[in-house]
Formats: sequence, C-alpha cells, structure tokens
Amino acid sequence: MNSYPVVAVTGASAGLGRAIAHAYAKRGAKIGLIARNPEGLAAAQRECEELGGNAIYIPTDVSDASAVEHAASAIEEQLGPIDIWVNDAMVSVFSPVKEMEASDYKRVTDVLYLGFVYGTQAALRRMLPRDRGTIVQIGSALSYRSIPLQSAYCGAKHAINGFTDSLRCELFHDRSNVRLTTVQMPAMNTTQFNWVKNRMPHNTQPVPPIFEPEVAAEVVVAAGMAKNPRREYWVGSPTVNAIVAQRFVPGLLDRYLGKTGYKSQQIANEPRDPDAPNNLYDYVPGAHSARGKFDDRSKRSSAEIFVVLHRQWFAWAAFSLVGTGAMMLGLRSRR
Repeated sequence: MNSYPVVAVTGASAGLGRAIAHAYAKRGAKIGLIARNPEGLAAAQRECEELGGNAIYIPTDVSDASAVEHAASAIEEQLGPIDIWVNDAMVSVFSPVKEMEASDYKRVTDVLYLGFVYGTQAALRRMLPRDRGTIVQIGSALSYRSIPLQSAYCGAKHAINGFTDSLRCELFHDRSNVRLTTVQMPAMNTTQFNWVKNRMPHNTQPVPPIFEPEVAAEVVVAAGMAKNPRREYWVGSPTVNAIVAQRFVPGLLDRYLGKTGYKSQQIANEPRDPDAPNNLYDYVPGAHSARGKFDDRSKRSSAEIFVVLHRQWFAWAAFSLVGTGAMMLGLRSRR
C-alpha cells in the first residue's frame, strides 16, 4: 500500500465518517468524501486539508448504486487508484416496531444495508483487477445484539454481517489479495442523535458508556492500513461484552433490554420536538461536525482499544514473561 493511501469514506459529512476522514488526513492520505450534504462535505474537506491530507468531496446518496459508482470513478480520476474503501453511511429510526412505517424500513435498508453493498461493489470493480486494496465495513455491537427501538438499524447491521461473510468466502475461493474487515463499534458521541427520526416521547441518546468518535476512528485507520487486517475488530469493552453475552445468554439479554432499553436510549428531561428535522429521507443542512452533544459524558480513551491497537506489544510481552518464567524454572530445577 502507498505511504499516502487513497481512501474513500462514505458518510463523511459528519459523525464517525468525518472523524475517520480526519484520522486518515493526519497520515497524509488522499481522501474521497462521500455523503449527501455538500455543506458538511465542504467543511470536512477543509478540515482534512488543514490536518495534512488532500481531500475532494462528491455529494452522493449511497442508496443510488449508479451515484456510488460515479463517486468511485471521480475519486480515481482526481486522486488515483483507491487503496481503502470505508463503508460508514447510516440512517436510523427510534421507534417500536408496532409504530414503524414500511417506507421507513425500506429507507433504512436502502441506505444502511444496500449502501454498503453498492460501496463494496464499486470498490471491488477497481480492486479485483489490481488484486489489492482493503474494504472496511463499519459495524456495531448491535449487528450481533439487537436492542429495542432500533429494529430497522439492527436488522440492516445484521444483514451487513451476512453479506460480508459471503463475500469473504468468495475472496478466499478466488485467492484474491483484496482484504475485507469489519470494525464493530460501541455507542459514540456523534451527530446521529441530533437528527435521527424519533417517535419516542423524549430525545434520543447513545446507551452509555459513550466514546468520542475519534477513539474509534483510530481503529478504522489501523484496520485499513494493515497489511493483513483481522477478520473483525471489536472496539471498546461494551462491544466485547455485548457480542460475548449474546453468544451465551441471549434470552437473559432479551429480558434485561426489554426492561432497560427504552429508558437508556432517551434523555429523561428533554421532551422530543415533533417539528425537529431528521435526516432519514434528506440531509439536515449545515456544516455540522464529527462530535455530537454528549462531550461531557464521553470517553476520550479506552484501555481495551489501546490493547486492540497494540496487540503485538502485549503478545511479545506475554511471550517474554513465559520465556523468562520457563528459564527460571529450568535454573531452579538444575540447582
């Protein structure tokens, strides 16, 4: 991979996607920013260039396959062959299933699931003939453990796992050197909660503990730039706990989340404004940012993420300790 890779990031106008673009810009990357909101994209472009990167933006609705293909072509024409493609675009709805509308399910699926499919296909059309490149799927703990009020989001994230696993098998079959990895995320302080479509009585919030998006973005950079990225990266202890618990005690989680999941996703002292704009069918105008409104409650570091990013160090330390212990035992036995 080039020292200064060409990176395409969907959902780059705000939230985690914007934080990911910033993180790559700090490494001098050339970045193609893809999202619907031109004002947010322009702001992200300026920030990336201030951080040392080179960025262009292409306003795109990822639910349109031809538009995604056009964006990929524009990036390669202006920046060069795409080395890393990051699928991050998302929309969601906070609502009980019994109050959901069919059109809302379709829209979330079109953006969050098919948007990943179209982005992956656009990347493959370019990476497979070159036999190189990395595709990073931005997942979630909720792609393994669903929670109440987000059935459309959870369903789409589960579908992305299924799609990605199928593709991974095909790449092995073809002996392709194109890499595919998924980064499963915890709850983050992003702009999602400023404009998500909401049918609940109060404003929405991520389920604590909450992490700043910049913390998670570092894992995405490590995954994208790794020579042999891992199959999956689990970001933060809440993600690890949710995935492991789902494997062993899913029934207990059903009951626990049925009791706590409604309250934990709403801000008790903030009644919902029924006239507030949401970004489900169209973007909310504005320059926006990577972070949301929960800075005072968000973690800026994670011991678990540090271990994820420096696993080789810990492996060597463990190996050295074992070796030292074995040597000392050997010396003692000789005496």
